[in-house]
Amino acid sequence: MLALGVIQPSSSPWVSLLVLVPKKDGSIRFCVDYQKLNAITVFDAYPMPRPDELLDKLWGACYLSTKELTKGYWQVLLDPDAWLKSAFITPLGLYEFLVLPFGLKGAPATFQRLVDQLLKGMGDFALAYIDDTCVFSQTREEHVSQVKQVLDRLQNAGLTVKAGKCKVGMAEVSSLGHKVGSSCLKPEPAKVEAIRDWPAPQTKKQV
Repeated sequence: MLALGVIQPSSSPWVSLLVLVPKKDGSIRFCVDYQKLNAITVFDAYPMPRPDELLDKLWGACYLSTKELTKGYWQVLLDPDAWLKSAFITPLGLYEFLVLPFGLKGAPATFQRLVDQLLKGMGDFALAYIDDTCVFSQTREEHVSQVKQVLDRLQNAGLTVKAGKCKVGMAEVSSLGHKVGSSCLKPEPAKVEAIRDWPAPQTKKQV
């Protein structure tokens, strides 16, 4: 993180604790427990998209491409006035963030505002929920052109995507915990397996 310019040594009077969170792909997400800082942070009322409305737009599309930004929040520079407040403690000393860290109360709204501005005017074929972007089209020709437009916007903004998480020109994709496509809109199997596999009650107490 030091080598990437994500953090720097700090002499801040603020301090929060380190939290390492396992991700689905087996890697580790570096987070900080900002509960105390968040408790005194002014709420950012920027509206987050409603997942059901986003899924309604994707349903029926013949071609879909999804992109996830690489460590999305870390691609947003933190205001220098906030560096000291982002400080966290480790066995190796005190550090502070130079970019937007995971765990801050206003981080999701800040990032959603960024991607909404980035995709402005593209609402008919592109949408984003925080760092997950989806392009949806009815024809292959449209899709090729529209994917290029979105990638050009990302490149011009200096943002990078995680190649291993990109799906291009698919009939069906996973998005917002659902399988969605031209003839499909259903929850991911893993999201409903606890209910699906729950044993049928055999007694009145179990009911």
